[in-house]
Amino acid sequence: MLPELDACADGIDNDCDGTVDNPPDEDGDGWTICEGDCCDSSLDACGPPSLMNPGAFEVADNGLDDDCDGAVDNASPCDEGLASDSATALDYAKAMDLCATTTTSRRTWGVLSASFRRADGAGAPVAAQRSIRRGFGSGILPLRGARLAVLSTGVAAAQASPNNTRPSFAPFQGGQDMGTSSGMPADWLEANGERLPNTPGCPEPLGGTTAHDPVMLRLRVRVPTNASSFSVSTFFLSSEYPEWVCSRFNDFFLALLDSTFEPFPGEAENPDDKNLAFYDPPPAGGSVYPLGVNLAFGDTGLFTQCVNGPTGCGGGAKAGSMTTCTGVGQLLGTGFDITRPPAQIEGEPGWCGTSERAGGGTGWLVMNGNVVPGEIMELRFVIWDTNDPWNDSVALLDNFRWSAFAATPGTRD
Repeated sequence: MLPELDACADGIDNDCDGTVDNPPDEDGDGWTICEGDCCDSSLDACGPPSLMNPGAFEVADNGLDDDCDGAVDNASPCDEGLASDSATALDYAKAMDLCATTTTSRRTWGVLSASFRRADGAGAPVAAQRSIRRGFGSGILPLRGARLAVLSTGVAAAQASPNNTRPSFAPFQGGQDMGTSSGMPADWLEANGERLPNTPGCPEPLGGTTAHDPVMLRLRVRVPTNASSFSVSTFFLSSEYPEWVCSRFNDFFLALLDSTFEPFPGEAENPDDKNLAFYDPPPAGGSVYPLGVNLAFGDTGLFTQCVNGPTGCGGGAKAGSMTTCTGVGQLLGTGFDITRPPAQIEGEPGWCGTSERAGGGTGWLVMNGNVVPGEIMELRFVIWDTNDPWNDSVALLDNFRWSAFAATPGTRD
């Protein structure tokens, strides 16, 4: 018998190397034709061979069967019918369109594990602090699929919106003391010199490193073999707008990425503190803005769902004036659109000047991070109240997407 490439499952050592059914991995992507690689050689005229295998994600509209499942461009939503109060953390990955699951014994991409914890990873949050919704209020709809995920320092419910029970609405202004606390993420704190990163020109946050009413969604994910980055969209809303803009009480939202990514020349590094939820105004490389209500300070242009006017009228806040609000259409029905809300705490103004709403928001923003194809990465989405448990904030998550190209890490509109 003359040597030739091994066939699959014929029990014959076709290439005479002493082992049956072991064809070579011709494109070096870690998959052979016997393992389901549908494009293993440039001679197959099937696309970029090294980017097509059962461990790849399906790239939209490229006319290729990237994941070798026998269908072209067949990525589909996975979030229909998810319960609003689901206690299954994997459902929240699906709600943000991170659909595939996998196991440590398989080499396909997907979520390996998901869990809810407090900010430092110890202890469970209150169940009402997370939900899955068909929308949030009447003006915020999912960007893709049928659902979005909600995390809150209070109750994860809008005042009036689709599937708005389990949990039901509780006011954000004044806020809800959920009765829990924890440390803040230790690796993030250490990278920031054990101090909370601060918005340029604003007073440093109070309260030390205790996170009040914290909730964290933690995901371990095997990255597709053809992915070099990902993006996920977030919409941050807070009842701290406008009175506590640029104050010591601002809530924090983090998107922490653990990856082994090392940039090639011309590529951008992931942040040293792992947090992708930040804004780096031009020119790049200067002081950055952590994602939160202080995006409404300093004319970043990223805090847009609000009423223009005075900010920072709360005690100890730095007075300012908001000019980049574009409207309140996306606040309608959320509970952040309530006008002239009564003060819930003694000495709290409730609003400032013409900015009479209970809160404001960013609009949809996109967070980007770089990854290594085939690695196991970890994502932690974390939100908490700083200094006290009052005046609640919300982070919506949706539209997770992979990309074959490296990105500029951080947050943009």
